[in-house]
Amino acid sequence: MRTVDAAGLSVGEDHPPRIMGVLNVSVESPYDPSVFADADGAAAHVERLVDEGADIVDVGLATANKRVEPLTAAEELERLDTACAAVERADADAVWSIETRYAEVAAAALDGPYEMVNDVCGFADPEMPRVCAERSAPVAKMASPPDLTRPGAVEETDWAERRSPEWAAEADYVDRVYEALAQNGFTDKTMVDPAFGGWSEAKTRDHDRETFRRLREFRGYDRPVLVSINRKSFLKELVGRSTEEALPVSLGATALAVARGADVVRTHDVAETRDAALVGHAFRTELTRHEGAVEVVERDVRRPAETRRHLDRIDAAGDVTADAGTRVYELSGLDESGRATLRDAAGGTGAAVAPGSGAHDDAALVVGGPGSVARLAAGVRASGHDGLTAAFDAVERGL
Repeated sequence: MRTVDAAGLSVGEDHPPRIMGVLNVSVESPYDPSVFADADGAAAHVERLVDEGADIVDVGLATANKRVEPLTAAEELERLDTACAAVERADADAVWSIETRYAEVAAAALDGPYEMVNDVCGFADPEMPRVCAERSAPVAKMASPPDLTRPGAVEETDWAERRSPEWAAEADYVDRVYEALAQNGFTDKTMVDPAFGGWSEAKTRDHDRETFRRLREFRGYDRPVLVSINRKSFLKELVGRSTEEALPVSLGATALAVARGADVVRTHDVAETRDAALVGHAFRTELTRHEGAVEVVERDVRRPAETRRHLDRIDAAGDVTADAGTRVYELSGLDESGRATLRDAAGGTGAAVAPGSGAHDDAALVVGGPGSVARLAAGVRASGHDGLTAAFDAVERGL
């Protein structure tokens, strides 16, 4: 994965997770503890964030809440003076990020004290990539439709027109988020954000939970991944907590997100989130790397869909997703007929069957990629063995 240099801060899988603290100079923002309309108060808040461990400070000029009319670029620019004054008055060492959807605002901020852009509309302003690239500025790109008034509202995109009716009919929500991130391309310093949160009425909390389960797929762009999951509803609902009570569930999700590949975590709770992120990072899967005439990078892949993202990125010829990701299943309750059927059905499939013995002679382990296991399941069905057929029907549903 490429490392992004954010004003001297290295961001990527070869580096510790980076914490993005939040300051809002927008009185409309719903989370009061991060809102400061005056420069002195904002500067003091920033200093607290950095003291707690923030590597990046993201300054919002306007709320992106779907229930609030978005500010125009001119209105955001009016607030930029306060945002710039906060940076200049703060005695703090951090990467300064401006949250905006407008290239005009991003340019003014980057020409001032800011070093990074957090684009909540995912390059819906087609000038944003040029503005960032010309200034060699890192930019976080949130999945969004091509509409500056609807940040994150991926479900409101006309996918039949944008891609094709066939693609729209087959694509699920995560497919659409992934595709939305490709809007207007990437710069060399783009990070991707899969847009957690209630950005549209059509989006459900189950959509967010499925995106979280499949977070590794977003590594397919070979770019750092930013997540903003702090106190989000899709987590609060799992444990029945209010926003004020939702810190513990946010921290649990943070550790999981980093273990699944998140490189930057945006949060209002910096100190606690930093600790959770470091725990997740400590238990990430160790991957093989080799630098030389031929470089090797092992990808953290568990499911065929994750492999497919990497295949698409390198325009690979052929589809090897069927055997991506080893699966292990333990079967029990096998009689002699079942063991023989399983052994015979496995022949030539690529799946391995290891029968138990002694007190476990009714058990066996089946090991193989999804394609191998599917071929084994077909052989079991052809055998007519009812018990094994029912078992492998359940296995196939999970592939």
